[in-house]
Amino acid sequence: LKLLTNKPIAVITNGALMSDSLVRQELKNADIVLPSLDACSQETFKKINRPHGSIRFDDVVNGIREFSKDFKGEIWMETMIIKNINDNTESFLELKKLLDTIDYHRLYINSPVRPPAEEFVEQPSKKSIKEAVSILGGISIDELVSEGFYSEVEDDYEAVLSIIERHPMNQFEIKSFIDKRGKADINEFFNRLNNDENIEVINYKNYNTYRLK
Repeated sequence: LKLLTNKPIAVITNGALMSDSLVRQELKNADIVLPSLDACSQETFKKINRPHGSIRFDDVVNGIREFSKDFKGEIWMETMIIKNINDNTESFLELKKLLDTIDYHRLYINSPVRPPAEEFVEQPSKKSIKEAVSILGGISIDELVSEGFYSEVEDDYEAVLSIIERHPMNQFEIKSFIDKRGKADINEFFNRLNNDENIEVINYKNYNTYRLK
């Protein structure tokens, strides 16, 4: 990628394989690495991240920690807060202990706003998010103003397909994206999306999210 562009290279990772020294070595070529650290124990790690049976939580943390010691770029950590799993004061304090051992530049605090893989996953309260921000010292993604999606594809429909092939979009994100381009009839556009057999439409929290099958 460095040969193809002069723009910064960012790698988003769940951190599961960062215990492998070869993986850490390859990641050193990036400009920004964004690992996830959602749990504070093996038990919550299994609930939230559903790792392969051979992956141990302590190894993941140690891998991120080792990587942070001599990485020349920036590390942006992300923590997902889930209701009734890691949205309590005790979990936040334990997470802080782990994060304090990692040399990172930013911490983003996230919550599940897209359709989750498991039905038990729920968004935490705003109070819990505020407490997490207070204890962990991070930035709540909910507070960030989204710059939206971008595509160089000229055709509106094909542009949306090119995005949802990589990243799901909800109905509001699609409407905002199409409105900015100012060409398509939004009602006809959604009618086409809803009837496209290649698109999976998921209703979650009373709104639709679209992704390519």
